[in-house]
Amino acid sequence: MKEILSSKNPLIKEIKKLHKKKARDEKKQYVIEGFHLIEEAKNSGAIIEWILFNQRGQAEWANWLETCDPEKLIFVSDEVLNSLSDLPTPQGILAVINKNEADHLAEFRGGWLLLDNVQDPGNVGTMIRTADAAGLAGVIIGEGSADIYSTKVLRAMQGSNYHLPVIHGNLADILQQFIQNQIPIYGTELNEQAVDYLKVNKAENYGLIMGNEGQGVSATLLAQTTQNIYIPIRGQAESLNVAVAAGILMYHLS
Repeated sequence: MKEILSSKNPLIKEIKKLHKKKARDEKKQYVIEGFHLIEEAKNSGAIIEWILFNQRGQAEWANWLETCDPEKLIFVSDEVLNSLSDLPTPQGILAVINKNEADHLAEFRGGWLLLDNVQDPGNVGTMIRTADAAGLAGVIIGEGSADIYSTKVLRAMQGSNYHLPVIHGNLADILQQFIQNQIPIYGTELNEQAVDYLKVNKAENYGLIMGNEGQGVSATLLAQTTQNIYIPIRGQAESLNVAVAAGILMYHLS
């Protein structure tokens, strides 16, 4: 086990850089904070580069830390942990994880959630977590969507990214693959051709596209869908939050 007591340590400086997307992309690593997420990562077989903890973390999770590779453990001072934490009140433990991304669909089975330019980290994380809860096969992140390795998305996912594949890809190309495999694709838009989601039958295999919070799904992608659907608004609200809408549709379609 290593010990680092200064935030000026070269390794700590390198870890701190991972709070920026550019560094995460270059190093193929990201930071997670809090025991729950780290335990989920370890249980899923994620490759853990480092686990850093202070006195609080050592006191609370001593037994669990003994099950970890001692070569990956770093005891740090409160100063070091505070410099790395993205939380108002650090939880005493964080980890550096190596990315393990799939770059294509393994198979065309089950329900898939596709995110088109969804920019809010909380919405992206919540939808991935809901896809996990609803039993979907996976999530495909399109261009312009929030980085799933940002701390806000990671906290919102609550470890669901370790339970199902989350793939980055060109949605237009992926939709063509769905079409070739005769898998229905549902877009979300309110227009004359769209139907109430309750009139859409459940499907064993399907794709569901959710779009940008303000602009919705792009017209190019909507043109490739099998059917565009909408959720009726009963009250006076102008619209539903995209993550709430996605949850309703995922549970209905599944």
